[in-house]
Amino acid sequence: MATKLFDTKFVGTAEEALDLMDDVLESSTEFSIIGKDLDGKILLWNEGARRLYGYEPEEVVGKADSAMLHVPEDVAAGGPREMREAAIREGKWEGTIGRVRKNGRRFTARVVMTPRRDPAGRAVGFLLISKDISEEIRLTEAAARDVTERKRFEKALQEKNLELENASLGKDRFLAGMSHELRTPLNAIIGFTGTLLMRLPGELNKDQEGQLTIIESSATHLLSLLNDLLDLAKIEAGKVELKSELVPCTSVVSEVVASLRPFAAGKGLMLGSRLPKEEILCRTDRRALTQILLNLTNNAIKFTEKGSVRIDLARARGNGGTATDFTVNDTGIGIRPEDQARLFQPFEQVSAPKKRQQGTGLGLHLCRKLAGLLGGQIRLTSEVGKGSAFTLTLGES
Repeated sequence: MATKLFDTKFVGTAEEALDLMDDVLESSTEFSIIGKDLDGKILLWNEGARRLYGYEPEEVVGKADSAMLHVPEDVAAGGPREMREAAIREGKWEGTIGRVRKNGRRFTARVVMTPRRDPAGRAVGFLLISKDISEEIRLTEAAARDVTERKRFEKALQEKNLELENASLGKDRFLAGMSHELRTPLNAIIGFTGTLLMRLPGELNKDQEGQLTIIESSATHLLSLLNDLLDLAKIEAGKVELKSELVPCTSVVSEVVASLRPFAAGKGLMLGSRLPKEEILCRTDRRALTQILLNLTNNAIKFTEKGSVRIDLARARGNGGTATDFTVNDTGIGIRPEDQARLFQPFEQVSAPKKRQQGTGLGLHLCRKLAGLLGGQIRLTSEVGKGSAFTLTLGES
């Protein structure tokens, strides 16, 4: 057994108790426990100290520990002396210090140093309990680096997202602001071509009429594509201004049917409506509602080769009250379940194989965007070969 931290004259149970205490301290392996006198000479060296520092008890007991265990720089700066003085003055010194193993390797230890006192209260030595925390520090620093790196990455990602958002917003604002400048020349082309085809300036030969018809058709198609792109840009740029008012829904449906009936008749389709006997009033934006119904109905006619297209108007009851349903039914090709999920995505078009229709694939995407602005939603039910039904539901009231 190493030299006891306190020499004692006690006999009997007191001495046995002190022996037992020394045995417990010496056998502890979790912590390094070192007992020293006032001059720093080592009196107690437990198993934990042997494992931590690499010295056998006979190599260190009776020797001063400053030159052996302390970092030389700390010794030169008076660190060990300051630790002892603080422990006596404050009753305990606790801190993180550098230590040195027998093999010369340095490490960081967490140390608690307490003074041992005699019955008169005078300090007679010190007890140091320490533990190597180098790995804990390494892991903490690594975690801190990970956090720092993650924050740096997140910040860079946020900055890049902001750049992309600003670029997209700038593009949308440009397109929205340029809508008049881009539409006006096309409208002029369509108008003047129509005037020529009506033979108001004079007669046309067959070749001239055919060429003007192609010009009018191409310009009309280009204007339709441009309108879709500009409408989407205005929505994304937040430049769509809605006017909430009581709208007579029956009148809106009738206007849409009258507007698209020539297109349906040109394909040999019946276009009609199923309306309630009494007028239904809905608080919404009339222009946006009309645009949604025009797009849905135009789409139905485009993808229906035979049969009919019909717009149904009805009141529907929900949990919060009543809502207004506008349903565009067609007898077209239908839509497969696996295609329905991407139907409302921009620039997507679902059609029969090798029969892609003209258009941007933005119509349904615009309809859903506008429906959202109106506080409504669009649902789809479809069966391949039998047709589809697109239902616009506007808010409960």
